[in-house]
Amino acid sequence: MSMAQQAEPAVTPPPAPGPKQSDGRTRRRPLALRLLARPEVGVFLGAVAVMVFFLITAAPMRDGSSMANILYQSSVIGIMALPVALLMIGGEFDLSAGVAVVTSALTASMLSYQLTLNVWVGVIVALVVSLAIGAFNGWLLVRTGLPSFLVTLGTFLILQGVNLAVTKLVTGNVATDSIADMEGFDQAKALFASSFDLGGVQVKITVVWWFVFAALATWVLLRTKYGNWIFAVGGNKESARAVGVPVTFTKISLFMLVGFGAWFVGMHNLFSFNTVQSGEGVGQELIYIAAAVIGGCLLTGGAGSAIGPVFGAFMFGMVQQGIVYAGWNPDWFKAFLGVMLLGAVLINLWVQRQATRR
Repeated sequence: MSMAQQAEPAVTPPPAPGPKQSDGRTRRRPLALRLLARPEVGVFLGAVAVMVFFLITAAPMRDGSSMANILYQSSVIGIMALPVALLMIGGEFDLSAGVAVVTSALTASMLSYQLTLNVWVGVIVALVVSLAIGAFNGWLLVRTGLPSFLVTLGTFLILQGVNLAVTKLVTGNVATDSIADMEGFDQAKALFASSFDLGGVQVKITVVWWFVFAALATWVLLRTKYGNWIFAVGGNKESARAVGVPVTFTKISLFMLVGFGAWFVGMHNLFSFNTVQSGEGVGQELIYIAAAVIGGCLLTGGAGSAIGPVFGAFMFGMVQQGIVYAGWNPDWFKAFLGVMLLGAVLINLWVQRQATRR
């Protein structure tokens, strides 16, 4: 037999491809589950549910002016809830945020009135004082390694006492004198506490500032190196430091952002009411923290968003005003807040477990 007549070796065809195997780690979860894993989705659905509930039970809420009032109440909480949320994502929280708002307003008011200065001088000095309080909190935290609970609790007590004592010493009263007739007041009021007409409804300027700050905070978190630093130091500061993240700078600057928020809200309060009560602000820090937690920020740090606290503050505003519009006893407000907070914590816990489940 010739070589040409020799049989060719048999070639075994490859096996038909079977179904693709998955080990569970690479399995793609349903879209609905992936959306629920987003920290802001749960609070958005909760805010919609609360709004529908009060629209049904409280007829005055259906009026445009009522919704504008709800947005205003939400914005005053939300402007402070944003830097508080960033601080919580960074792994810390600030118990002095509420009284720091009053400190900034008292500083601007008393300095301007007692020294007969343009109110803008008081506004600028108040900004410096607010940033200094934030820097002190951050510096003491990183210097001593103490928990932020202890550091800011101490600052809270200091500021609370100073607010009352200094106001009584300077003015002889628990409230500051009115600065409504002083130079620069009208210009400052236009920036911090004015209103504008929108479709026949008066809307406070703080609502606009709230949305602007929320957009800016979202951009910082998602699009900047500083946003990556915030998540990194909140997740594990030692690992973050090992890869070159400036942990000290990030922590201190986050506390200073809270100081900036306290200054802005303090200026709004001052130019809205022309005077400041020195004993106010106690308890507001818990409202800011609760709005951030309801918005999906974890107390352990490293997770959260800037949009979630916007919806969290909006829920607070709706409940606060919705109870009034419904004609209920306003004493129920704190009970509603407690229910919302516990519900948000349980939802966040469930989302965490779903996100890490394999």
